[in-house]
This record gives sequence, C-alpha cells and structure tokens, in this order.
Amino acid sequence: MIDPVDFKAEVMILAKDIRVQPKEIHIREMSRKWGSCSSRGRLTFDKKLLNEPKSFRFEVIIHELLHLRYPKHGKMFNALLEEYLRKNIEKK
Repeated sequence: MIDPVDFKAEVMILAKDIRVQPKEIHIREMSRKWGSCSSRGRLTFDKKLLNEPKSFRFEVIIHELLHLRYPKHGKMFNALLEEYLRKNIEKK
C-alpha cells in the first residue's frame, strides 16, 4: 500500500510530465470508478487505488490527468493516453 502523501506526489510528478496542473487532489472511497476529474480541475481517486500495483495506479492517474486537457474520450485523448502509457512502460 502506498501512503496517500506519496500517492499525491506520484500524481504531481506525472502532472508535471503531462504539463497539467490539478487544482486539488482528493482520495476517498468511490463505488463505481477508480478516479474522476471535475471541470474545475479537481482530481478524485478511489481509496482502493492505494493498494493497487504502481503500473495500474499510473494508468488511472494518467487517464485522469489527461482529462484536464481533454474532457472527453475523443481521438486525441485516446492517442495521448496510449502514448503516455507506452512511455511509462518504457521507463521501467
């Protein structure tokens, strides 16, 4: 399990890489999603994500961070998501 403070640090490192700035980062229990991004730049992540492997956490974090640039799951969103996930796999 990763500490919530360390998790938020992971989010900020990835945010810098993606060149976005979340306004708030929250961790709480969510029943149907791993994460969400509000139109005001607030990211919320499911508390259970702290128990998941780093590779899966990164997928969820990158997905939500990209919503700060592209609110919907369009072609550009999907292309960038694939690219950032590929880059993170190569970093391992």
